[in-house]
Amino acid sequence: MGRKIEPCRTALIVEDDFEVRGLAAALLEETDLQVVETSSAEEALDYLRIHADEVAFLFASVHQPRLMNGVDLARTVRLKWPWIRTVLTGGESIEDEASGIPRDVRFMPKPWPALEVLMEAERATQGRRH
Repeated sequence: MGRKIEPCRTALIVEDDFEVRGLAAALLEETDLQVVETSSAEEALDYLRIHADEVAFLFASVHQPRLMNGVDLARTVRLKWPWIRTVLTGGESIEDEASGIPRDVRFMPKPWPALEVLMEAERATQGRRH
């Protein structure tokens, strides 16, 4: 008899700052999630078009280097892949950055608390919502 193989659980990090992205990756590598790093929302969407079924957790900066920002990315992910637990992060002015974020997307100001990031990743692995 065949055995059902569960899809790989992946955390997708979207951050243009190399050092911050590396810190997030090192933190999330402490979980059961495989970590994939991207430097822009467009790069993340390219990855998701092929691997969305593997992604359980999206951790993205609101500020992005190209045309699409983190809020746009979160909206797209919520529409196309609603099972992906999404957390957006940002600095200085929380009110400006958090405006327009979908209700089921968490906003975490930078510097983000490591324990809260790990708890969100854990929630992502507790089951998919599709």
